[in-house]
Amino acid sequence: MNIGRDMKQNTRLLIAKIGLDGHDRGVKILARAFRDAGFEVIYSGLHQTPEMIANMAIQEAVDAIGVSILSGAHNRLLPELAKILSEKGANEIKIFGGGIIPEKDIPFLKKHGIKEVFLPGASLNTIIDWVKENI
Repeated sequence: MNIGRDMKQNTRLLIAKIGLDGHDRGVKILARAFRDAGFEVIYSGLHQTPEMIANMAIQEAVDAIGVSILSGAHNRLLPELAKILSEKGANEIKIFGGGIIPEKDIPFLKKHGIKEVFLPGASLNTIIDWVKENI
């Protein structure tokens, strides 16, 4: 739990786009689905760096960051985000991601602090249910 937050408040999520990926239709649908499911949602906007996302997550006192990445830079950008959060003492903020990520990369990402990875075709319900159970 984040300090200063009422335990009765809803889970706060930062839904983020990272790197040069400019495709945001899917992430906006996801953000709306989370909101409709009762989560408090902050959307980062496009073209964010890992540092910008980490700072936003800390400032907004979120419980988790959901990162959409379609650019192929997931093995660099997602571990960098986890590292920055750790360096800033924000290990309690969980990271999950999705997008165009090969299955073979998932063990590497999980080893570097990403709690879950959703592949293309994952249903909104699957993602929302995972967050409800794990965040």
